[in-house]
Amino acid sequence: MANTKEIQSRMKSIQDTMKITNAMYMISSSKLKKSRKSLEETEPYFYTLQSTMSRILRHIPDIESIYFDQHENKSPEEKHTGYIVVTADKGMAGAYNHNVLKVAEEYLQESSNPVLFVLGELGRQYFERKKFPIEEQFHYTVQNPTLNRARNIAETILEWYQQERLDEVYIIYTRMINAVQAEAEVLQLLPLKKADFSQQVPIGVKMEELALLPTPEAVMERIVPDYIVGFVYGALVESYSSEQNSRMMAMQAATDSAKEMLKELDILYNRARQAAITQEITEVIAGAKAQKKKKEQGGK
Repeated sequence: MANTKEIQSRMKSIQDTMKITNAMYMISSSKLKKSRKSLEETEPYFYTLQSTMSRILRHIPDIESIYFDQHENKSPEEKHTGYIVVTADKGMAGAYNHNVLKVAEEYLQESSNPVLFVLGELGRQYFERKKFPIEEQFHYTVQNPTLNRARNIAETILEWYQQERLDEVYIIYTRMINAVQAEAEVLQLLPLKKADFSQQVPIGVKMEELALLPTPEAVMERIVPDYIVGFVYGALVESYSSEQNSRMMAMQAATDSAKEMLKELDILYNRARQAAITQEITEVIAGAKAQKKKKEQGGK
């Protein structure tokens, strides 16, 4: 059994660790609330853009746009597919990074001509270790998702797509399902599918008239990039929220484990202390007996 000094040292070390895990839990909780609030404030604008695109396609279903071109003239082996992978800059967030990297690696291996865009330092380290070529890494983005940073990512992707260097673009991120569950998700950014914007209008309902100037195609060309920005921003915030939530749960689990360890060490400490006191009493009694015996022998 360890002595009381060793047990006290271990208990102090665990208590110091608990202070760190508690602090990280509180910080992640604050960041989670802030990120969700930011997303709620911007969602109405992007939902309006989506609604506007639906209205245009409802009136002009045959509208031509490069953003809806499915590149059917190319075989899957000829297509260049871009993957935007959103990871974290830091660890200690449970299985958050592992889950999204596992999904991303599966898609990269299945793709004939993958083009990789990485967000997050852990993602960069992972893909470099796995020898996956990274086309571009967007630094300092995942820890502070903003519309401006989402716009920079979207502009880069759109430029590649407009130059026909990419035929398809997917974003791989983590979606927060509820307070205790999140999952890696793969969504197609480009090309857009008209069916995703279709809305059935009941028979007999008169559709409003739209004035699309200078042309419907020009209006669509202006709206779609902003819609892509909103899509990317939503994925960034969702991933950031999932990361903070995963870190909160990991820190809570670590704190709970530390508390259990402290309980066990407290029992060990009391036992060691009791054993030490018992030993001291035994030594005192033995010493007293020895002194008494010595006096009795001297009196004879």
